[in-house]
Amino acid sequence: MRKVVTAALAVGILAGAAPAVANAAPEYDPPPVQWGPCTDEALQKAGAECGMLRVPLDYADPAGEHISLAVSRIKHTVPEDQYQGVMLVNPGGPGGSGLTLSALGAYVPKNAGAAYDWIGFDPRGVGASEPALSCDPDYFSYDRPHYVPTTPELEQTWLDRSEGYARACADSGELLDHIKTTDVVEDMDSIRKALGAEQINYYGFSYGTYLGQVYGTLHPDRMRRVVMDGVVNVEDVWYQANLNQDVAFDRNIKVFFDWIAAHDATFHLGATGAEVEALFYQQQAELDREPAGGVIGSDEWTDLFLTAGYSQAAWDGRAQAFASWIHDGDWQALKKVYDSANPPGDDNGFAVYLSVQCTDVQWPRSWPKWRRDNWATHEKAPFETWANAWYNAPCLFWPAKPGKPVEVDGSQVDSALLISEELDAATPFPGALEARDRFPGASLISLPGGTTHSGSLSGNTCLDDQIADYLLTGELPSRKPGRGPDATCEPLPQPTPEGLGTLSKRPHQPEFLQEALQANWR
Repeated sequence: MRKVVTAALAVGILAGAAPAVANAAPEYDPPPVQWGPCTDEALQKAGAECGMLRVPLDYADPAGEHISLAVSRIKHTVPEDQYQGVMLVNPGGPGGSGLTLSALGAYVPKNAGAAYDWIGFDPRGVGASEPALSCDPDYFSYDRPHYVPTTPELEQTWLDRSEGYARACADSGELLDHIKTTDVVEDMDSIRKALGAEQINYYGFSYGTYLGQVYGTLHPDRMRRVVMDGVVNVEDVWYQANLNQDVAFDRNIKVFFDWIAAHDATFHLGATGAEVEALFYQQQAELDREPAGGVIGSDEWTDLFLTAGYSQAAWDGRAQAFASWIHDGDWQALKKVYDSANPPGDDNGFAVYLSVQCTDVQWPRSWPKWRRDNWATHEKAPFETWANAWYNAPCLFWPAKPGKPVEVDGSQVDSALLISEELDAATPFPGALEARDRFPGASLISLPGGTTHSGSLSGNTCLDDQIADYLLTGELPSRKPGRGPDATCEPLPQPTPEGLGTLSKRPHQPEFLQEALQANWR
């Protein structure tokens, strides 16, 4: 009990966290989940059961208004004396739906997942949880104004769009004031209580690693085994994190262009990375003047290639769409790729992303500061900077009051396994090193040269077997002195294209996990 009180006091004093989270009184006692059939076909086939969990909108007022979280469960299959407890899973975002991720246990090598009850859930505001946030479903329509604000008129257009989206979100009611990371962490603890578990095991990807770090600060004695893949840097939440991403994505898109050039016999887009890059930006300018098929303009062109900066698994498909457009004028191939990452008429993930990031912390209120910072970053990293700036610009006008981020302290968490590819653009490697510093019971596995974000359980035997060993026995790589990884694995090899019209065959994550991760890749 003393450890919980100490962590709560530290958060309240060091970070100014709301007493509603750190010292909620009276404590909420959730009802049990009423399990029943799942509506999702994949979950049905996996043998999952689904239900809804009633939680307070505001944990400072547990008797007040309530909302519901969608949860799923696939129970352990080992004998009871080998059971290792519940395993919560989150795919990140913020705003990612994790309901299908109860199926993840079957994909852990050595049958290590069979010892756990795997729990998927949609965080508050997301997906099947009630209410689900939506502000303007058509915000990501086709042929939007060019991202780079080269004229005052373009800049004002995007400021007006951003303010308009924030204004539309104001109609979402009180949920907007209670959707911070700390609220989701308390929801995770409510899931634990509703399942009758003394502790949780946890597997978090991307932003899910931030949830894990905050949960480990507020509820350290409730964490058992923890895997965090694609580790958020808690020092950069959230404005600076996005600027850091811009530079990293620019580096990674150049790695992608080099790969296209290395396979020029297949794609015929340039014999060097510089030639492919020049063609990319030439097409971007032409599509700004005349969108492909009337729908894929310069913004959509940028967006459809962004996933290549996240994952090498996306390289072949994006390169093929690029080649099909250049050689055959096939704009529908471009549209298909764009729509796969930006489903028409669905802004739920975006609405929740902003609701969390804009209220976790106060963003700069001065647009001149945003302008200066983003132009300076654009000069060295033009690929994604202004696209990312406008993605986050509604935070300038956000209608809910921001809080202060928790001062993360994992010193009382017994163990954690951290994973990071060293050229991960979405969560750059320094974030994993920072988490290792703050979680002295953790060990870090890095993949030098790897550019994939949150790529575990994708068939990399070196990495996945160590995850399995940890989940089976609690065994971690021995912690080494200094500030660096404790173990390394080679990343999966770059894909080898099979030719136009045929995607390369390579190890990859289960499709439902890929979909959950990619739904909020920005």
